[in-house]
Amino acid sequence: MLKESRDDVVICRCEEITRGDLLRVIREGADTLNIIKRITRAGMGLCQGRTCQKMVAVMLAQELGKSLSEVAPPSIRPPLRPTSMKVFSGDE
Repeated sequence: MLKESRDDVVICRCEEITRGDLLRVIREGADTLNIIKRITRAGMGLCQGRTCQKMVAVMLAQELGKSLSEVAPPSIRPPLRPTSMKVFSGDE
């Protein structure tokens, strides 16, 4: 039976981002959750990071030699909806 490398473990299931993918970008200089999110899309899937964000933060803290409390949470932006121009003109 072939044993899977720990780097093959999927951390972000929605975007299929592996532990190896995350470690690579951290070691290449990504030092915040926002940067990791922009590069890998980890936390941008259907769950919006509710499944993987904590694990990504733990990995970042470990790689940077920081405590988890020193890792700033990522920026959160609500999803956008198309809006009719009538709403802005007051004609609605």
